[in-house]
Amino acid sequence: MSATVLPRPVESHPTGGRDIRLGVTLVLTVWLLLIASLGAIGAFVGRPGTPPIAIAMAVAAPLLLFFAWLWLSQSFREFVLSLDLRLIAGLQAWRWAGLGFLFLYTYGVLPAFFALPAGLGDMAVGFAAPWMILGLVRRSGFGASPAFIRWNVLGILDLVVAVSLGALGAALSTGAPGQISTAPMATLPLLLIPAFLVPLFLMLHTAALMQSRRVARS
Repeated sequence: MSATVLPRPVESHPTGGRDIRLGVTLVLTVWLLLIASLGAIGAFVGRPGTPPIAIAMAVAAPLLLFFAWLWLSQSFREFVLSLDLRLIAGLQAWRWAGLGFLFLYTYGVLPAFFALPAGLGDMAVGFAAPWMILGLVRRSGFGASPAFIRWNVLGILDLVVAVSLGALGAALSTGAPGQISTAPMATLPLLLIPAFLVPLFLMLHTAALMQSRRVARS
């Protein structure tokens, strides 16, 4: 039997709810198009041996804007708290696509020290997602359970480790002929992972933990 995970304050104000959903959709669309456009002209490609400043900004800027929006806008905060936890967990299941990192390592596109932990970590988070969804469906209080909180914290840790290893790989690259580096992550389509999906998944984990805190209080 399905259980309501959280109350939905946004639905009590349908006009405001539609406005904030439209705003979020617009922001996500513009963000994706901006990253794709900049990536198409090579804006994120740096010189070998230098820190990937452009990609770091692409990761940090959306997160800073997200937290600022949470802080300044009550309606956005309520929107985030109204998101269905089952949907959030379901979106994280896409991280099973981290298997692609293993293929890229196998074919010599990405180095092992980055591809293996990033790929296996994402796969672990994605593999556990269906069990999180099942727990949320069966138990109304599962959103505040240690298992759900731990899964989200580990999901954040996986993303932080992957981004850190990618930055380290770029900084240590010499650009020597035949060297396998993390440089492909600065070009399309792989660029969409650190510059769009990583911040997005971090936002989803944050939303889940915010809801976990509210469920625990209630």
